[in-house]
Amino acid sequence: MKHRIVVLGAGYAGAYVAGNLARRLSPADVGITVVNAEPDFVERLRLHQLAAGHEAGTRKLADVFAGTGVRLRLARVTAVDPERRVVAVADDAGGGEIGYDTLVHALGSHVADHGVPGVAEHAFDVAGRPSALRLRERLDGLDRRGEGGRVLVVGDGLTGIETATEIAESRPGLSVTLVARRELGAQLSAGARGHLRRACDRLGITVLEHTGVEAVEATRVLCADGTALASDATVWTAGFAVGPLAAAGGLEVTESGRIVVDGTMRSVSHPHVYAVGDSAWAVGDNGRPLPMSCASAGYTGRQAADAIVGRLTGRGIAHTKLVYVGNHISLGRRDAILQMVDAEARPKPKYLGGPTAARIKAGILGLSLWAIAHPTFGLPRRKRRVAVAPDASSAAEPVGTAQGVPSVSRRVANDAS
Repeated sequence: MKHRIVVLGAGYAGAYVAGNLARRLSPADVGITVVNAEPDFVERLRLHQLAAGHEAGTRKLADVFAGTGVRLRLARVTAVDPERRVVAVADDAGGGEIGYDTLVHALGSHVADHGVPGVAEHAFDVAGRPSALRLRERLDGLDRRGEGGRVLVVGDGLTGIETATEIAESRPGLSVTLVARRELGAQLSAGARGHLRRACDRLGITVLEHTGVEAVEATRVLCADGTALASDATVWTAGFAVGPLAAAGGLEVTESGRIVVDGTMRSVSHPHVYAVGDSAWAVGDNGRPLPMSCASAGYTGRQAADAIVGRLTGRGIAHTKLVYVGNHISLGRRDAILQMVDAEARPKPKYLGGPTAARIKAGILGLSLWAIAHPTFGLPRRKRRVAVAPDASSAAEPVGTAQGVPSVSRRVANDAS
């Protein structure tokens, strides 16, 4: 009987892992199924551009996995049962259960409302293609009205900065305000912070620093200091969280819902489950949790694939460097900031800004999409046969202490927003 590998989610991390495993493992021994709710791969890193009025690249997942042997199941995951090793799914045909021997959880993240009233009812976001398109429709309406609509972006993380600058540049007739809970660009060097401020001034963005938001209403936002800010479109970018499926299934997770994994991306509570991308609470080589990012998706995806191949074939497990090297922030289409960080995740004094940084960012995004569309490119063509029973290989290694990572229940993760 074939070893069943099921990958939940086909974002940057899930699509990479599925293609990697398909190229390296023999189809005579392994069957790989990818479960995804939508038929397309969506460039999440471009969704703020989509909302602002530009087109974002998509690829049909059926085309991505064509010829790889990967089976694509278009369905929504409704439950994960690691004790029975099944996942429940819902689709147009009614759904059902999918059994697995090895599970890769790559369902990503969604907007975190932090318990602020009104976010779900009244705010827009750019965490998914449908929500980005809803925001785009609202902005189109404001433009057609021609009365200088007011757009309020709540959140001073990378997503908030990119969204505010993209909207301000693409829709100069709208008034854009960025609400920051701390100093704008606090995660950047002094020089990069200055560059960011100049970009906001150039684009006409009003920045409100050290401002907390207590509630979102249909036409205004209520701040902690009692101020009410009028808004025709409130965009919530104040952080991300992982859905409740992993926690509901009994997996050990952090307070934000991320699955706690060891150094090989294997769940510390359930050794037949791996987590990658935003779904994983993985400790980097610097001893800090990796932030939610496309780069982290690549690192954790590669490590998980190496671990799965190594354990199933009886070969050694290669260690992927789990590093956080910096932030690349778009400031519209012709400006950006590339800020590198040191081993302690502190910003280095020097940064790269302007059109050159923007071209580098565009190149990275283009390369990422190309890599997803060619998931098996550059991998060895030799198919490895399964040689070790997964139960035996899992039991032979300590769970929860790999590379010094302790079992941490309900620990708060410092997720980047």
